Amino acid sequence: MQKQILTLLVVLLATAFSFSQGIRKLPNIEVKTLKGDAFNISELDNDGKPIVISFWATWCKPCKKELNNISEVYEDWQEETGVKLVAVSIDDSRSMSKVAPYINSSDWEYEVYLDPNADLKRAMGVSTVPHTFLLNGKKEIVWQHRGYIEGDEEELHEKIIELVK
Repeated sequence: MQKQILTLLVVLLATAFSFSQGIRKLPNIEVKTLKGDAFNISELDNDGKPIVISFWATWCKPCKKELNNISEVYEDWQEETGVKLVAVSIDDSRSMSKVAPYINSSDWEYEVYLDPNADLKRAMGVSTVPHTFLLNGKKEIVWQHRGYIEGDEEELHEKIIELVK
């Protein structure tokens, strides 16, 4: 019995250690563009510069607040770090028609994709939105954050700066 507990403990610690490293690649999953074309998220590229992926929904007020606040400083972030932000909507077929009008009225400069079947959401372990991922120049996930409180974008900006130093 003690041997089984010890084995289980070793397996759990090894698993926790590997996840704590925070390095995961983007999955080989197709999402939709706003025009309805398929796009494989693993092909996302930013010439070796950081990428931010933000999962959001039109019905999520904190999501919209976060992306609108980042939008106000996004041009400065791009000039400073070369970062690219990608917004992935998890709106389903019932609310997906609200995505493009919202984006157009918000004047976002982000790439926006749709994940109506939640394939990417599941593959990346997103349980709540907003959920933001930061990828390094090798497209490895190095940081993530769930939820949004006013000012969280400053922590994200600091993490982006750390990557480009």
